[in-house]
Amino acid sequence: MTNENNWVELCGLGDIPQRGCRVVVTDEIKIAVFRTHTDDVYAIEDKCPHLGGALSEGIVHGAQVTCPLHNLVINLINGEALGPEPACVKHFEVKKEDGKVYLDLIPVKKEAA
Repeated sequence: MTNENNWVELCGLGDIPQRGCRVVVTDEIKIAVFRTHTDDVYAIEDKCPHLGGALSEGIVHGAQVTCPLHNLVINLINGEALGPEPACVKHFEVKKEDGKVYLDLIPVKKEAA
């Protein structure tokens, strides 16, 4: 369950272009907040686990983003890399209410396998 104190109002949904991104910078991390062509919104760490590229500059397709440096595909839902190398980035909860986008600044904890 999410602590309500961790949620921040980010912007209006229309402030994030479809198939685009906005970046949130905190003291600890850069977070890329993506909007898909179906208006779903996802948030992941803005750093590719392979070469450190800015995922916010990647190509959004469905619920995935492709790193602009070397084409690693990241699942926006859970931050997992799709491909032969196991890798992942932190992902964050996002919610939409009354046309606004809210972001939980605490990363979702990965469940143990």
